[in-house]
Parts: sequence; structure tokens; C-alpha cells
Amino acid sequence: MSDREKLLKKVQMYKFAVTDAALFLDTHPDCAQALGYFNKYRKLLKEAEEAYEKTYGPLEICSEQNASRWAWVDGPFPWELSANL
Repeated sequence: MSDREKLLKKVQMYKFAVTDAALFLDTHPDCAQALGYFNKYRKLLKEAEEAYEKTYGPLEICSEQNASRWAWVDGPFPWELSANL
């Protein structure tokens, strides 16, 4: 597995953890432990996404920040990598 694929896998794991915690918090909004878990993995997700995008480009179309050139089309797209994970 390449470094790019490893970093993408981290992003995917953290995104799953954040989404799962958010769903739990929808029904348990006063659970401090769940909120702490959510905040921990939201921070890790943000760091992993920033590291990935700094090195490999945007993960999502809304992440595109290049003002001089539309770099989104430079491949491979993130979902093309995740098919091999």
C-alpha cells in the first residue's frame, strides 16, 4: 500500500468514526463521552484531510483551492484509489 493509500485510509477511518459518533449524538446529545470521542476524531480527520490535500490534492470538489488552475481533474481521483483498498 502506497503512502497515499495509507493516508486516504486514515481519512476514511476518521470520517467513519466522526459520522458514527454524530449519529449517536443525535439520540444522546448529553453524552459527554461521545462528544469527547466526536471532537477527538473530528480533529484527527481535519489533520488527515489537510495532510492528504497538501500532498496529493483535493479530496472533494469543494476542497479545490487553486485559483490559477482547475486541478481537480488531475488524477487519480480519491475514489479511484479507494477501490484498491
